[in-house]
Amino acid sequence: MIKNASFLVLLCFNILSSKVFAQTFSVESVLAYPFPTELISSPSGSKIAWALNEQGRRNIYVAEAPEFTPRKITEYNKDDGQELTSLSISADGKWVIYVRGGDHSGSNSSMPVNAAFDPVAPKVQIMSIPFEGGKTNILAEADDPIISPSSDKVLFSRGSQVMSVPINGSAGAKPLFYARGTTGSLSYSPDGSKIAFVSSRGDHSFIGIYSDEQTPINWILPAFSRDNSPRWSPDGKSIAFVRMPGQGGKTDSIFARRHQPWTIWTADITTGKGNPIWKAPETLEGSVPQTQGGTNLHWAGGNRIVFVSYQDGWPHLYSVDAKGGKELLLTPGNFMVEQIRLSNDGKWLVFAANTGRDPSDIDRRHIVRVPVDKPAMEILTPGAGIEAYPVITADNSTIAFLSSTAQRPLLPAVMSFNKGPVKLIGENLIPSSFPTSQLVTPKHVTFKAPDGQTVYGQLFEPKNAGSGKRPAIVYVHGGPQRQMVLGWHFMDYYSIDYGLNQYLANLGFTVLSVNYRLGIGYGYKFQRAVNAGAQGASEYQDIKAAGEWLAKQPNIDATKIGIYGGSYGGYLVALALGHDSKLFAAGVDIHGVNNRFAGSAQSTREPAPDADLYEKAVIKSSPVTYLDTWTSPTLIIHADDDRNVNFSQSVDLARRFEDKKFDFEYLAIPDDTHHWMKYSNGVKVSEVTADFLKRKLMK
Repeated sequence: MIKNASFLVLLCFNILSSKVFAQTFSVESVLAYPFPTELISSPSGSKIAWALNEQGRRNIYVAEAPEFTPRKITEYNKDDGQELTSLSISADGKWVIYVRGGDHSGSNSSMPVNAAFDPVAPKVQIMSIPFEGGKTNILAEADDPIISPSSDKVLFSRGSQVMSVPINGSAGAKPLFYARGTTGSLSYSPDGSKIAFVSSRGDHSFIGIYSDEQTPINWILPAFSRDNSPRWSPDGKSIAFVRMPGQGGKTDSIFARRHQPWTIWTADITTGKGNPIWKAPETLEGSVPQTQGGTNLHWAGGNRIVFVSYQDGWPHLYSVDAKGGKELLLTPGNFMVEQIRLSNDGKWLVFAANTGRDPSDIDRRHIVRVPVDKPAMEILTPGAGIEAYPVITADNSTIAFLSSTAQRPLLPAVMSFNKGPVKLIGENLIPSSFPTSQLVTPKHVTFKAPDGQTVYGQLFEPKNAGSGKRPAIVYVHGGPQRQMVLGWHFMDYYSIDYGLNQYLANLGFTVLSVNYRLGIGYGYKFQRAVNAGAQGASEYQDIKAAGEWLAKQPNIDATKIGIYGGSYGGYLVALALGHDSKLFAAGVDIHGVNNRFAGSAQSTREPAPDADLYEKAVIKSSPVTYLDTWTSPTLIIHADDDRNVNFSQSVDLARRFEDKKFDFEYLAIPDDTHHWMKYSNGVKVSEVTADFLKRKLMK
């Protein structure tokens, strides 16, 4: 009796201990970090500002040299789903402008979001507030503001109408000028006397210049093309821009892979004369770059035009004389550049790149600088951290950026432009309950898909997992033009998923985050994969290969491999569950595209020559095609104000499951969007996902 009692006490103690070990922090605690976005610098001096999301409470913070001590200048104290975007600081340093509301990662950014069910309808509004703090002014119900160089007014566009409003909110907005079409990309000349803009008119677009009420709009070299990205010369006498062909022409093959041409032009705004100064190579790699910022056109110092091109197989920076000539490659190597900024004096480019001394830096970001006129690149932030979104203060003394590690979430940071130590800003804002010491460091791994394609990933392994086989999870990012990194992600959506992957590892799962083909960071051929998406879903090979790689690991239970992902990741999760339920024992499909038949028919003037072949590929690429072999337990999650993937995609899948008498679980969220604008919804989605995977895959 005594021996049995002792045994029971010991057994209960072991069970309790294993539970404490397996779950030493909550989902909410690992997602309660402050998340900075919109980091900017002032046009003069050494001031910076950023938006900070603290458990759904979004506010503006500012700081300035030399100490860069953060100050909160707004007081929004609710988790109401109203994002803060389009930050800018006036040239005199006295004002901060921003937009409150909308979903600027969605297809309709200027439509209000009401994820908090507010009886008073939210609005998307341009706001101003003194840099020193004080009264917030509502300037207009609008979006995409720019501040005049004189710091006294703010411009914005409403369709074909450009409006102007005093920066201090002392009067209402008034029309400035009208131009047919949709007006955007407003840009003041260096002296503030003129405004360049793009007038989009469907199959073509023009670049115009507004001077004053008495002077007609000056259209710059109008043609049957799509002109965009107007950039002023430093003296304000010329414009550089990108020209692409207008839409139309004979219907091409859907599967055809053809060069997408583009050229860089310059034009004298007085004479109206201009010429192409650079033409992209007529190769697939020479096509218009599909990366952050597109062509990233800048008119730099020394009369150099700088831009991004994929022409050598990687997205790199080039510069060319403004009079034309041979382009100069500034950033040679097998890596990508993104988040590019030109210094105020026009002499330097600062950017984020996945390169460094460590081969696994291909799954990181570091801050790099290069002169605009020679390939003398310097990595300013080497090491195992993640650094992104750099800005340069106007006095060229400081670089500010966002910094994270595998255990520390993103924070603003500053360093001298001439290199030196990095100073973190606002580290005290990380809650004391944040489980820093309990987080793991993911490992860079590679494996092969069936067709020989190298696939990249990050492996999260539990601490002190002990012997025996354990369950595993494949995580699939969205996009698909994204890349998960070896640390806390610099995009808010993926920072949540990174936190969830850490939580799952803490539960005892091994998690493999897959960077599949179509993603960025591994070159043109990887990003522009053949027969991908609706043309055959070739990228699914990488997801299946991830599951099979895990199944072969000696410490993994091959019968307990789950999968989850959102958006494009949700689509690939659905394909995995439909194709390979024997490999993937359970899955969570978060706002995925489950039915590619919707909208697959072309609306062109004539059918494509391979339209029938394309329809067959769409069937092959649609998860709903595989309902008969879809047997694994499934959780569907979707918010019904989704502006990236229609809520109807999940409604349709649920109806098909019901007709099949297939038992599934679901979470429907009213009035939020694709990006969990309400913090509590992001937490709920992560909690429900983790609970489902734990129930289905853990003993």
